[in-house]
Amino acid sequence: MKRAWTLPALLVACGALVAVTQAVGGSVLTAAVSLLLFVLLGGLYSPLVFPRSVGAAEARRRSAADGHPVVYWRAGCKYCLRLRFRLGRGARQLHWVDIWRDPDGAAVVREANGGDETVPTVVVAGRPYTNPDPGWLRGQLPPAA
Repeated sequence: MKRAWTLPALLVACGALVAVTQAVGGSVLTAAVSLLLFVLLGGLYSPLVFPRSVGAAEARRRSAADGHPVVYWRAGCKYCLRLRFRLGRGARQLHWVDIWRDPDGAAVVREANGGDETVPTVVVAGRPYTNPDPGWLRGQLPPAA
C-alpha cells in the first residue's frame, strides 16, 4: 500500500517546496498555481483515479461469473493510466487488481509475462494480454443488459 502512494506524496512534497520557494520570492499567485498543478499530478498518479481494486482470487471469481475481463495494474504506471482513461466509463465493468496490494495478483502477472511485472496485464476469458489496445478491450466487454 505504501508504494502506491510514494510517487503522489513525492509530487505533492515537491509542489510544496516549489510553492514555498516562489512565495518567498514574492510570487504568491505562481506559487498557488504550481502547488495546484503538483497536487493534481499527484492525484492523477494515485490509486484514486482507478476503480476500487479487489484481490486476484475475488477478481477471478467475479470474472467467471459475469465474463468481464480482469485488469492487473499498479499505481504510477503510465500505461495503466492510459488504459483507464481511454476506457472511460467502460473501466467500471472490469475487475481491477492492484499488484502492489495483492501478491497473488503480482504472481499472475509474473507468470503471464515471463517473470516480469509488466502492467497492465488483462486476462480475458482466461488468456492474458499485456498492454492491450483500449479499443480492442472495449470490444471484449459483454454487451450491456
